[in-house]
Amino acid sequence: MLWGAILAQPAVGQTPPKRLRTLTVRGQGVEEIAATLSQINLGVEVQGKIAQEVQLKAARRSQALVKLLQSQQVEKLTTSGISLNPVYSFKDNIRRLTGYSATNTVSFQIATEKAGEILDKAVKSGATRIDGIRFIAPEAMISEAKKQALKEATQDAREQADAVLASLGLSSKEIVGIEVDNARAQVPPIFRGESAFAQARTADAPRTPIIGGEQKVEATVTLQISY
Repeated sequence: MLWGAILAQPAVGQTPPKRLRTLTVRGQGVEEIAATLSQINLGVEVQGKIAQEVQLKAARRSQALVKLLQSQQVEKLTTSGISLNPVYSFKDNIRRLTGYSATNTVSFQIATEKAGEILDKAVKSGATRIDGIRFIAPEAMISEAKKQALKEATQDAREQADAVLASLGLSSKEIVGIEVDNARAQVPPIFRGESAFAQARTADAPRTPIIGGEQKVEATVTLQISY
């Protein structure tokens, strides 16, 4: 037992292993790409005295709206909401049922340059709600932007490391660790619209202007570099 313990001791004069010196830096990359698509939410809202009649009227208007959107070849057309709710009035602290409100909404994508025209046509066909527009970039553009953002983040990290080490009279040796925070596109805000009840357009009214923006794609890369 004693002999084994003696063997475990380092030899006299043996140099302890040299500690690896490392520098950890985090680089960031940002790409801005044109948001050429519009994600639109709109629908119909109908009010009346009898629930069944209100729901039936909303369904008919929704059917006409969907038919129009399909004829315009919009993309990713989906139902985003269906509701039927009672409407009450309050007088003398007494709540009275006065009718019902039915709402059917859809969501779809279309080129931003065509968004104003499709909104005007939708209102003309029966849409009474424009619940919001979100400007986004096509998936192919986002994918390419992610790759570029990762390259920029990596280069940023290397440049930071070189600057720090140079200021200390040191030089980098090799990269001993890499951590990648997946590049991601920022979720663009939704621009809320008003109810179309008060926005009926006359035949000579100007087309609704829709102007898109840009979408940011960000990436973070962390490097651990020995020196």
